[in-house]
Amino acid sequence: MAIQHWLQLALTDGIGPILIGRMIAAAGSAEAACALKETLLRNIEGIGQAKSAQIARGLRESASRTQDELDRVGDLGGQIICTDDAQYPVLLKSIPDPPPVLYVLGQLEDRDLNAVAIVGSRRCSFYGREQAERFGALLAGAGITVVSGGARGVDSAAHRGALSHPLGRTLAVLGCGIDVTYPPENLEFFRQIARRGAVLSEYPLATPPLKDNFPRRNRIISGLSRGVLVVEADERSGALITARQAGEDQGRTVFALPGKVDNPLSRGPHQLIRDGAILTTGIADIIDGLGPPPQQALDVPSASPPAHAESAAENAQPGHVAAAPAQAAALVSLTPSQQTILAQLGSDALGIDRLVDLTDLPAHSVLQDLTFLTLKGMVRRVDGQNYVRRTQ
Repeated sequence: MAIQHWLQLALTDGIGPILIGRMIAAAGSAEAACALKETLLRNIEGIGQAKSAQIARGLRESASRTQDELDRVGDLGGQIICTDDAQYPVLLKSIPDPPPVLYVLGQLEDRDLNAVAIVGSRRCSFYGREQAERFGALLAGAGITVVSGGARGVDSAAHRGALSHPLGRTLAVLGCGIDVTYPPENLEFFRQIARRGAVLSEYPLATPPLKDNFPRRNRIISGLSRGVLVVEADERSGALITARQAGEDQGRTVFALPGKVDNPLSRGPHQLIRDGAILTTGIADIIDGLGPPPQQALDVPSASPPAHAESAAENAQPGHVAAAPAQAAALVSLTPSQQTILAQLGSDALGIDRLVDLTDLPAHSVLQDLTFLTLKGMVRRVDGQNYVRRTQ
């Protein structure tokens, strides 16, 4: 199984996402990377002679752990996915250092392509908790998945707000193993999140919540999201690390909630606003500011289409622009609103405002569905907020 080889690499001491990527590129596959000998490992950038023996030994040791790890995750009711899997988040795959494997409790869904992260201080004020919960509920009501880190303070309030909406979804990214509850009082809360979204981690089971884990965890929070909203954070907060990774490394939109000028926790958001983050006071600021999906996500190769795709394309309804084989397979899973938008698009570019008029759908729904259709390769952004339908 491919997942066993990806997991073997992830469990090997001394290598992270960047080195794993280089090993796979040099060997041609995860399976071949697991079989690399010391003589070949030393030629890979970042390994060299000093580390090659250690990594070769680590690969042999981790091979004996993979099946037990898979079994234990299965006993928890979870799963492990790798970047080769179709359900691996497209947005996350596009960042410079995506985690090779993700441990998942719950389910990832296509609509999670349209996600916004809410991050902030663990020691937030009442105002911070109130606003994080408010924006979590507003985003959920707009059909946007809320991503955060499951911590005390702003994170938990954002998750709670998303769950307050009957159809809300939320993803919690942990800085420990998915079998470790941190903070401990969130045990039942994480179970609720797993039922209405997913609890995720790149860390092996039983990994404790070490301080160094959280900055690494933050790149996953922003990587899963199209934008990041910062609610209360001091100048040394991990939330600012998340925001900077989002904007500088991942091409995501950064939003910041203004606060009281005499509150130290307002300094982080105010600094971000000075540096170009979008000043945010309501849901409209986020909907308007999200814009199209990041280009690097659109460049990620999609999974191969099933064998019946060509016949599906041949049987397309008259009057519709013919879909390419890779797109035809996806047509069967489109929602009614996505089908309505796709029917309006052709070779002439249409903007979001025009699509809202033609489809009589709300702007946030059009934006959400265009994100899905773009990431599925069925429509293409030509400039700004204008879109055409792909025909090949």
